[in-house]
Amino acid sequence: MIFRMMKQVILAIAISLLSVAAVFSQTVTVTERKVTYTRKNPIADHKRAFTITYPKVKAATPAISRKIEAALSFQNLLDINIQEEMGEYQWLEEAGFQVDHNKNGLLSVSVFMEGSGAYPSGRTVRVVIDSTTGTRITPALAFQNLSGLLSMVRQDMEKEIVKAIAEIKADKENNDFDAESQFSESAEFHKLSLNEFSVNDEGITFHHSYGFPHVARALEPDGQFMYSWSVIKPFLKPGGLLSRMAR
Repeated sequence: MIFRMMKQVILAIAISLLSVAAVFSQTVTVTERKVTYTRKNPIADHKRAFTITYPKVKAATPAISRKIEAALSFQNLLDINIQEEMGEYQWLEEAGFQVDHNKNGLLSVSVFMEGSGAYPSGRTVRVVIDSTTGTRITPALAFQNLSGLLSMVRQDMEKEIVKAIAEIKADKENNDFDAESQFSESAEFHKLSLNEFSVNDEGITFHHSYGFPHVARALEPDGQFMYSWSVIKPFLKPGGLLSRMAR
């Protein structure tokens, strides 16, 4: 009887280890589908067409594949409206994506768009997905003590701001630029959050845009705050997919 029970325990442990191993080896296949849209009435030569490179996903099941593609939707993430772009709006020039991490059951993707109105501009959104289920991993799902985590990131952001102001003032070419006022305006209209983050083997990076105007974009700090898995571990929800990366 004892021998049989020991065999059952060993079998249960083996199955559990195999399940963990399966999660950690889990990846999905992401390929590109490039589509060029031609405008019938372009307002300028460089507005004749725009290109969108869509992610095509092959996951464990067709349903999960569709769920991941929906989580990476350009319309939902970047508010791209194809019909408007084909008409009079005509801002978009290119949209696409970059896979930053694709293993251990985690898919981390940067989705971007670039275009121009009076000035060229662009935007990037980072998305982290559980590739075994297709669920987008939000701060609420991934982290605990959100206020403490936000405070840690804010402290590093404030250090970056102090450094940036000093560097801006040290360059005589920036005499006409009021750095303090720009960062004050940024704090009001571009508040720090934990929503923008990406993952890789080294850890988690939170991304923040200070929203500088085009003429001052070169002076804007990177706004990237990276934390190793060992540093971020106390803020990860126990038992979650991200917590397994911090072992």
